Amino acid sequence: MDIIQSLGEIVGSKGLLSGDDVTSRPNFSWGMGNCPARAIVRPSTTEELSRVMALCHQYDQTVVPWGGLSGLVNGITCEPDDIVITLERMNAIEHIDAEAGTMTVQSGAILQNVQEAASDAGWLFAVDFGARGSAHIGGMISTNAGGNSVVRYGMMREQVLGLEAVMADGTVISSMNEMLKNNAGYDIKHLFIGSEGTLGIVTRAVLRLRPAPRTVQTAFVALNSFTEVAGLLRQLGTDFEGKLSSFEVMWHNHYHYMVEETGKHQAFLPTHYPYYVLLETEGSDAEREEELFMSVLGGLMEEGHIADAVIAQSSQQAAQIWEMRDDVETLVHNISPVAVFDVSLPIREMETYVQTVEAAVKQRFPEARLVAFGHLGDGNIHLGVGPAEDKHAVETIVYDELAKINGSVSAEHGIGMEKREFLPCSRSPAEIAVMRSLKQALDPKHLLNPGKVFEA
Repeated sequence: MDIIQSLGEIVGSKGLLSGDDVTSRPNFSWGMGNCPARAIVRPSTTEELSRVMALCHQYDQTVVPWGGLSGLVNGITCEPDDIVITLERMNAIEHIDAEAGTMTVQSGAILQNVQEAASDAGWLFAVDFGARGSAHIGGMISTNAGGNSVVRYGMMREQVLGLEAVMADGTVISSMNEMLKNNAGYDIKHLFIGSEGTLGIVTRAVLRLRPAPRTVQTAFVALNSFTEVAGLLRQLGTDFEGKLSSFEVMWHNHYHYMVEETGKHQAFLPTHYPYYVLLETEGSDAEREEELFMSVLGGLMEEGHIADAVIAQSSQQAAQIWEMRDDVETLVHNISPVAVFDVSLPIREMETYVQTVEAAVKQRFPEARLVAFGHLGDGNIHLGVGPAEDKHAVETIVYDELAKINGSVSAEHGIGMEKREFLPCSRSPAEIAVMRSLKQALDPKHLLNPGKVFEA
């Protein structure tokens, strides 16, 4: 019997897509291309996925796991001989423990739905980023997603207490721990967090929730030097009593482009300053937090550490500032073709690094431009370079300079296929050997997401 027919018998008619239902879906980041896979399999339970993987293992069938397709490193890319496995039908929020602050979800649960369910229960799910309306929890786990609040709450790894995963041969690994502390042997969940679906497919997870803030204060400030940016981060960490939750920096080239050249966003501050910071705090006492926020920023302005500032007077105004920060699509579509980078490096190196990369890009491609922005509070910045007719040459410039300062080619999106060639810039031969050993041990037939992280 043909494997596709057998898969259909496992998942039913609603669980198997073929033909136009496959090719209408993308094959690359940013929704590009047409998926060439043999079929898309949509199991509705862990047991179904286990049977699917056992069958694929028997037939030596390669599979490409999909989340919400919001990744940026071509981690979803398929070949014609692959089949896709998506857990979009496994999207339930199974249980919320309102006393312990945990939530049990299926991998296909959408981030925004998880955030809203946590909020309704009086809690906060702390990971947040622009693709909240489409990103799957399982995809976020498999890429160890970061986002806008890492400076306070950490990355996805810090939000996962336990998980369940299906291995390449169909074996189900259930480690649905609900405790914050559990040192009973190896912590198996960390094999799957950040492994990009190459070691197993996450099906369910126990998420850690945080106390919901009762008040949020947002400001957008301008600074005259990068030294002041770094100093402000240190200062606010103390002055805001550990409540700083976001510290997003825009270089002049990014802010000027977003508000002056595209005209798509409001100019909250004049566009001639070299650096801008979107900062946010979370607290419990609205009156006290507002007073502290105003006092700290007012004092820093009086002392000359901040050149200019606007404090959001409503949640709507705060959302408008965040929309400007999150609007990567405008950058991608207007500076085309564009190469977008997600790197991390020591904060002390950032100013020189961006200047060096920008100069090298301009020397090689006089018509190109570079824009820089990012989380910075957690050492993560994004670069956009375009028009990038020779993308590989731009990548080589960006990553060669990064390797010199021991930075990471991927701060929060993973390796996928996009950064596979440049993994040695950030991982030693010994580290890569261990990674390959894990892959060989857990997926000896190399059926799971072939060609991602390592060459197939």
